[in-house]
Amino acid sequence: MTTPAEITLTDVLDLTEARPLADALLGVRGRAVALDASGVERLGALCLQVLIAARRTWAADGSPFAIIRPSAAFSEQCARLGAAELCR
Repeated sequence: MTTPAEITLTDVLDLTEARPLADALLGVRGRAVALDASGVERLGALCLQVLIAARRTWAADGSPFAIIRPSAAFSEQCARLGAAELCR
């Protein structure tokens, strides 16, 4: 079993981070991926949309996708935006 590609999410996931996040994810498509959300302080709706689309894409590809070490802020904002299941 190969080690998942680990991507550390930035502290502020806002409009300006949506494209770089999508690009980083596309760069590891086809591999297991683990997103480290330990430093996230703010999560915007557009980056959340990118994360949800990525999770669905990885599921369709049959590849593992995980969000690891979510910060309290990340978890709270996922829940507030109606995507608490993303943070589990």
